[in-house]
Amino acid sequence: PVCTPSRNAFMTGVYPFKVGLQRGVIMPYEAECASPGKILLAQKLKTQGYETHIIGKWHLGMCNWNCTPTYRGFDTFLGYYNGQEDYYKKEVLNGSDFRDNKTPISNFNYSTYIYADRATTIIANHDKSKPLFLYLPFQSVHSPVQVPKQYANMYPNIQNEGRRNYCGMVTALDEAIGKVVASLETNGLMNDTTIIFTADNGGLPLASGNNYPLRGAKSTIFEGGTRAAAFVYGKDVEKAGSTYQGLMHAVDWHPTILDLAGVNSSRNDMDGVSQWEAIRLGGASPRTELVYNLDDAFLATQGHAAIRVGDYKLIQGYPGPFNDWYKPDEVYETTVDYIGENELYEKLTKRDYEVNREIFTGEGLYNLKNDPYERNDLSKTHPDIVKQLKEKLDDYRKSLVHPKAKVPDPKSNPALYGGFWSPGWC
Repeated sequence: PVCTPSRNAFMTGVYPFKVGLQRGVIMPYEAECASPGKILLAQKLKTQGYETHIIGKWHLGMCNWNCTPTYRGFDTFLGYYNGQEDYYKKEVLNGSDFRDNKTPISNFNYSTYIYADRATTIIANHDKSKPLFLYLPFQSVHSPVQVPKQYANMYPNIQNEGRRNYCGMVTALDEAIGKVVASLETNGLMNDTTIIFTADNGGLPLASGNNYPLRGAKSTIFEGGTRAAAFVYGKDVEKAGSTYQGLMHAVDWHPTILDLAGVNSSRNDMDGVSQWEAIRLGGASPRTELVYNLDDAFLATQGHAAIRVGDYKLIQGYPGPFNDWYKPDEVYETTVDYIGENELYEKLTKRDYEVNREIFTGEGLYNLKNDPYERNDLSKTHPDIVKQLKEKLDDYRKSLVHPKAKVPDPKSNPALYGGFWSPGWC
């Protein structure tokens, strides 16, 4: 439902609830690193001779240098360690956060431009005798909603200013991706490249994001918070132009990319299953069930628990702070200052609890094939299916790792590091 758990799923192929990352995101002041005992995707690709680069958002911990990208399999890194920073100033909370490899730098250009330029430079200078893995997690279109005016001006018909700017951000992102593709073509790499594009969670209505007609939003375990748009492009995709209907989870990208790259890796240490052959040929998914989230806290800010088996989805307990269907042309406001994802969702969760405590103890059953918008709760009419899915969730609970308390550590203070959020204090 949010950034850090999804990115950890991509990099490890392991469910976030098994490594204690199922609640919120890693904040800049938090002594936490993503799965320090796990071998990340880039490290596995290095064993096959890949050159590996990351450009953009990390958000998998930075309190210790060993948590950071260039210590976890990436040859180079340009971007930021945390989340939700200013697109121009490169600031988050009370510190700056922008680096070229390990070196903190100041750059006030629009981040989407910076990342596209670095990607084209890497592609142009790449040694073609070696395979290339480029992980390009653009900042777009995360809040704050910021974009050069010429892109927002392309949508004068949109009356809602936030949505107008948001659509401009999408267009700026499209343009940046176009530059990357053009660079691959110009430098003779396109014919042997596979492009995977995916989101990491749903949009946030409070920041002009939209998932309509799906229910919910970012930070909930409804489909609006977790069903991500994605595509795969390349000459090896024989079913070009088709829609893949197979069930897939974020953890599956890890083994899928390893298979695509010809990397032999044990699957015993991950929850992901390779979808490469099914996507390439348009076959049936090897996955029949998935866990959306599993948190043992009563006030679980990103949803208590949800599982899908076949067409049926069971939500157990609190689904998260956004329970409605949010239309794109409406303005959604909150009295909560947008100071940080964890703080916002915690306050919204407590507000929900005060208004309607029943949603924290109830459950909902939905047939996503017939009802992808989760409007018809079947839990009362299908108690047998509820029982079956609850038993499955209980099995998964045996491997649940409780997340750490998110306590600010004063040693993280950017003032101690020249105004930058910096590793080396945990």
